[in-house]
Amino acid sequence: MIKQLLLVGLGGALGSILRFLTSLATAKYYLNTFPLATFVANVLGCLIIGLLIGSFGTNLGENQNLRLLFITGFCGGYTTFSTFALENILLYQSQNYFTLIAYTLASVIVGFAAVALGLFLVR
Repeated sequence: MIKQLLLVGLGGALGSILRFLTSLATAKYYLNTFPLATFVANVLGCLIIGLLIGSFGTNLGENQNLRLLFITGFCGGYTTFSTFALENILLYQSQNYFTLIAYTLASVIVGFAAVALGLFLVR
């Protein structure tokens, strides 16, 4: 269990560092109201998680240490949107359409509501 925690932690740290560098690079070259840094991180994270899942396979037993380091850790540290997108693709592929729609809508609506509630509670 310690090894798995260290792999996830190391990957998460690397992903967080890249996320910060993405924000710095974007801010250096782009000044506008569109949140480009988050958009770039989300799209790039989705591409990376797709490449990794395609490379490692969807069987959790295969390449478990690499999955923990790169998918759970790195992609999770870089952007959780990539995991959200992957989970939706897997729901689609398994033909769980109702769960796919419910999960997507609930994530967006409840996520916005939770941010609004948090803002309200600290005021």
